[in-house]
Amino acid sequence: MKILIVSDTHKSHGNLEKAIQDAGRIDMLIHLGDVEGAEDYIRALVDCPAHILGGNNDFFSDLPREEEFFVDGLHLFITHGHYYYVSMGEDHLKEEARGRGADIVMYGHTHRPSITREKDLTVVNPGSIAYPRQEGRRGTYVLMETDENGKAEFALKYV
Repeated sequence: MKILIVSDTHKSHGNLEKAIQDAGRIDMLIHLGDVEGAEDYIRALVDCPAHILGGNNDFFSDLPREEEFFVDGLHLFITHGHYYYVSMGEDHLKEEARGRGADIVMYGHTHRPSITREKDLTVVNPGSIAYPRQEGRRGTYVLMETDENGKAEFALKYV
């Protein structure tokens, strides 16, 4: 399964459209929040299931704050991250993910990409595809590929 993971588009969709085109055929889109009312537009961009979360800038939104689901036997926990104070570190988020029995936790909010593999948990932040804050300020996203044996590979991509 091929999954495109993005976050923090903030109504700026040029890089998202490019990432979707560059990724080719995908089986799922995960958007980790801060869509600012553009969830219907984002869903229309892809021909696959789309998990779209609400972030701290999604005021008055009915989007879920977090979700849990399985992909090829892997337990995913996704959230925007602000309720777990990710701007101050990943400790609270990791504790929550482990408490839920997640194999992979994904979050956004910081606008800085990172992929960390620990013995029992993989932590993924695709950064912001529209308003990056890391050195170089290039928009980022993550492609995740899984197999039926529960193995996942992650690739950080730049727009």
